[in-house]
This record gives sequence, structure tokens and C-alpha cells, in this order.
Amino acid sequence: MHALYPEIRPYAVHSLAVSDGHVLYLEESGNPQGLPVLFVHGGPGAGCEDYHRQYFDPLAYRIILFDQRGAGRSRPHASLENNTTGKLVEDMEAIREFLGVSRWVLFGGSWGSTLSLIYAQTHPESVLGLVVRGIFLCRPWEIRWFYQEGANRIFPDYWEEFIAPISEGDRGDLVRAHHRLLTGVDEISRMASAKAWSIWEGRTATLTPRQAVVDFFSDPHVALSLARIEAHYFVHDSFLEPEQILRDVDRLGRIPGFIVQGRYDITCPAQSAWELHRAWRSAELEIVPAAGHSAREPGITDALIRATQKLRRLAG
Repeated sequence: MHALYPEIRPYAVHSLAVSDGHVLYLEESGNPQGLPVLFVHGGPGAGCEDYHRQYFDPLAYRIILFDQRGAGRSRPHASLENNTTGKLVEDMEAIREFLGVSRWVLFGGSWGSTLSLIYAQTHPESVLGLVVRGIFLCRPWEIRWFYQEGANRIFPDYWEEFIAPISEGDRGDLVRAHHRLLTGVDEISRMASAKAWSIWEGRTATLTPRQAVVDFFSDPHVALSLARIEAHYFVHDSFLEPEQILRDVDRLGRIPGFIVQGRYDITCPAQSAWELHRAWRSAELEIVPAAGHSAREPGITDALIRATQKLRRLAG
């Protein structure tokens, strides 16, 4: 089974000013002459972590990480201003042009799979291949499953802490109730909502508990951006049209694709990966038997690294 490649440090770090006053954190590692790959993190709002560089052979890949608007080390932190799916796609194009990349591989999980697919459907001529994991198509039932009715029946103990900041009378629409707190003026209520939201995600992301995952989601800096930006996107239907990704799947054409999905993914159930695969027949689907949602699951890591190795060979 493949494990992560050894730790590496960036050889270049950039602050890229894009539109609307946003400044993106951007870094490069690996081989400057290698196959360009863009790591598209989840959330929206989660930001990148150092280990994200380690899914790629550093001798073969030019590894590009960036923090999306409002996330991680991008500025302003946790900002919702002009923060939409369309703007994130524009930012990715700005990164490609800034770095002088003609075509690249996209690698993203969860919301990162959403954004990677939308970008590829918008700019198919710029995409050499896709590796997507924990498929999230941002449909109403997917949001309701995880934040209202479904996942709560599997994790009732964790669920109690997720709903704790919300008064009983407001629990009929928990996404909107949390959104009101997360965008309100009461700093204590805002942070309580952010922590409850983010820790719920961290606790449910793995098949068995992994403290490193929970610790990342518990960090106040991460929790605030993740919860605020996710709630902002979800109350606006993720700034997508109904069934947009499946509707436009033909735009992917013959782009090589690899779909990796944990069998017991509670955050993003396997139904979405299956439906994407049925619509996008040229993509390979691997359902990992003993895995949940997180890219840190050993079986998920193995499948993702094998996919990057296959894409490297396909790209020559």
C-alpha cells in the first residue's frame, strides 16, 4: 500500500492579488520542470496543510498549492465579500496565468472535487487530468443529509454538540441558523457556532477516530473560515445551478479522470461518486472498502497516489 511521499518544503511562495481586494497564498514545491498539478482544497474555507504536498512524486510533479478566498493564509481571512464559485474559478485561471502554466492536473477532494470539476468544465482546454475524491456535487439533498437529517442518525453523540449553539425553535434549518450566528455581530456566538460546525466535520470525516484530523478542524483560525464560508456557500446553493456538474459533464470530453471514494463516507455519501461515474464514463472509479471521507485514510491515500502515478504516465 502506498503511503505519502516524504515531507518537502516549497521552493517558492507567492502572494497573488486577485480581484475584489483578495490576496491569495500560493506556493510551489517539487520539480519546477515537472508535470504541473494544482491541489484544490476542501471546505470551501478549509485551506491547505503541509502534508498536501506529499501526494505527488516530487521528482515528477510541479506541486502547486493555494488557499482559496478567505481560507488559510489568504487575506482577508474568513471574508465572504465577492466569495463565490465563479470567483474561485477566475482565481484558478489567474494562478495558471501567473505561473505560466499552459495545462495542468487538478487534484481535489470534497469541495475540492466540486471546484475542480467546475473549473474543468469551464476551461477544459487547460486541464490534463483530474483526480477527485469524496465527491460533492453540492445538491440540496447532500447538504440536508449532512447538516439536517441523515448523518445525525449515525453520529447522534457528535450531533448534539453541532446543534448546541442553535435554539430549539431554529433547528428546522440548521444551515441557515448557523449562518445567522456566523455572520452576526456577537463574537462569542460566532465562534461557538464556528467551533461546533467545524468539529462536527472533523469528527465524522474518518472511519475510525483520528485525532490529527479533529485537531485541524478544532483550530479556531480554521474553524472560523471553514464554517463562515461553507454556510455562506450553502445558503446560496453553492452559487451553482441545479445539477450543474452532472448536466455539464460532457464538457469534460476525453480528459483523463480518476474518482476515489470511501465506501463509508458519511460526509459525502458514495451515491454522488457513483452518479458522477455513470455520467462521466471515461473516468475510473475506485471505491475504497475500509474508508470514510478524509484523504488521510490509508486506503484513500493509497488510491490517490496510484492515480497520480497513472496520470504521470499518461502525460508522458
